[in-house]
Amino acid sequence: MTDQPGDHPLPHRELTSQTPLIFTVKSSDVLYRHHRADKDPIYFGTSGNNRFDDPDCRAGHAFGVLYSGEDPQCCFIESCGGTTGVPAVSGAYLDARAMATLELTEDLHFVDLYSTGGLTRIGADGRLFTGSYKIAQRWSRALRAHPSKPDGIRYPSRHDHTRIAYAIFSRPPSTFKTGSLGSLMAPGNRALLDDILSLYQVELL
Repeated sequence: MTDQPGDHPLPHRELTSQTPLIFTVKSSDVLYRHHRADKDPIYFGTSGNNRFDDPDCRAGHAFGVLYSGEDPQCCFIESCGGTTGVPAVSGAYLDARAMATLELTEDLHFVDLYSTGGLTRIGADGRLFTGSYKIAQRWSRALRAHPSKPDGIRYPSRHDHTRIAYAIFSRPPSTFKTGSLGSLMAPGNRALLDDILSLYQVELL
């Protein structure tokens, strides 16, 4: 069987009757977020510029989406991957960002598009992670409205499919107990930064 070219199909009418694979991130588990240091790490974006944003963001009644990762490596490659066509990142860029920890205060349930069978259960394929943002956003809205009432989407990072990313739908900030590791350039994070740079073969400028 050959790969199907072109854009991913739009959500289909049978989606509401299908049973998605659900992954639960437990209360007290920790997710990570690489964010602008001058902003709060808890930010549910409504710009419409990101993959699983609400497609109706500019209509004035959008749900927001917070993007996070299972580990700092995922957060780095998700936030820096778009700038590393030339495999380098500047210390100034990293100094302007911080790595936050998000400890959950309650269980969150995600449509699991990372684990085996997650895509086929809803009639989707990997183009959701690499193709048209507009189509992925339509799927995000459809999955949020699914009868299983998920809290978000669990999916592979576009720039490293072995890493797990999360798109979390709007919810109270009290869902998270935040902490900060600070900039990856901080002396205390040098071992972590060295590991990330080595892993992705990225040069620090």
